[in-house]
Amino acid sequence: MKIRSFLQLSFAGITTVIFKRKKPVIGSIIVTDRCNLSCRHCAVSNITGILYPYARIRADMQNLFDQGVRVLLFYGGEPFLWKDSGRTIRNLVIEAKTMGFALVNVVTNGTFPLAIPEADLILVSLDGGREKHNAIRGDTYDRIISNIRNSTSDNICLYMAINRINKDDIEKVCRTAKSMKNVRAVSFNFHTPYPGTEYLKLSKREKQDCCSRIGKMMDAGYPVLNLRTAFPYVIRNTFKTPCSQCVIIENGKQWTCGRCIDIQGLCSQCGFLFAAEYSLVFGGDIRVIADMVRTYMKYL
Repeated sequence: MKIRSFLQLSFAGITTVIFKRKKPVIGSIIVTDRCNLSCRHCAVSNITGILYPYARIRADMQNLFDQGVRVLLFYGGEPFLWKDSGRTIRNLVIEAKTMGFALVNVVTNGTFPLAIPEADLILVSLDGGREKHNAIRGDTYDRIISNIRNSTSDNICLYMAINRINKDDIEKVCRTAKSMKNVRAVSFNFHTPYPGTEYLKLSKREKQDCCSRIGKMMDAGYPVLNLRTAFPYVIRNTFKTPCSQCVIIENGKQWTCGRCIDIQGLCSQCGFLFAAEYSLVFGGDIRVIADMVRTYMKYL
């Protein structure tokens, strides 16, 4: 992580904790819900298929920046499908960096060439080894691995959503992350049971086992971006929800933390580890704060 970005994030974090501020620090923009895949665990793709116009997205970026957001993520659908008048997702990343965001990340299914060197991280979904990943996301594993290998920059982070299908593949994904020169780390989430996907949800005991195994991979030197100190809260779902300092915008409409806030009872089953980690950090948990500083300085 660059010193300037570290100082920006440190200032935002420290002032949020000390003054108990609720204003957002982490912001996500959905540039489209159009997607080229139909994944078994996904309940939010291809609802409208709209590619939101550049002017709308830029206005949303400026809105988030003016609110105090300093970490920006671009989501879909599949953000690499987004285009408007010759502009692509790469242009949005460059615009966001020019605007002054400290960290700008893109979350993708990895089926398109990963050519955005300006992004701080490209989070590429890899939901297990070949067999389990393809069972969830279709026959895409080999294409994703090829795109990672052919990337010209080393800003890739693997992104695994752990569920009942792929929970035994944690170690495989860790080994893949460590073996590929363009991959900095792997980040794990647990499946959040959106309506129609409840059968993929892990039990408390299964989450505990997964966290134990992730911890062992950390101890063995595998690059994991998650915070071990947050695991007990994630297992029990005892972190504060929603996280007021995280917001998401789609086509001008803003939600606190995530769009799932509109679904009754879903926040209490949240499996999004980033949300848990930031909730604990902004709540002033010293152990989690120290863990975040160590981990982010190492991998970002």
